[in-house]
Amino acid sequence: MDCIFCKIINKEIPSKVIYEDDKVLVMLDINPVSDGHALVIPKKHIEDILEVDNETLDYMFKIAKSLMPKIMEKLEAKSLTMLINYGDDQQVKHLHLHLIPDYAKGLNNKNVGDIDKVYEILKSED
Repeated sequence: MDCIFCKIINKEIPSKVIYEDDKVLVMLDINPVSDGHALVIPKKHIEDILEVDNETLDYMFKIAKSLMPKIMEKLEAKSLTMLINYGDDQQVKHLHLHLIPDYAKGLNNKNVGDIDKVYEILKSED
């Protein structure tokens, strides 16, 4: 399979993982819309939202819900948008849920900083 997300899940390609368990991997997006833009990805290859079973989708949202406050607090975001693309808007054909921190009402494009610095902030235990 030539799926980039499957290769990341299988540790064939490095990524900035901020959460992982046996069902999902959450990593920082390498082309972020804003600082802290993360992706919740099921470990099982599922092409899109129409193929996903409800249990997996519910679990993805459960993990997103648990990470949202941490991301917002650590990065001082004012809000957070959750988004799943479908069809031509889905650039990688492996289901993923975007978590996009917002830094000003209606503005998702904070001057994106150093992804390594954002990763260190999110991984810190304070």
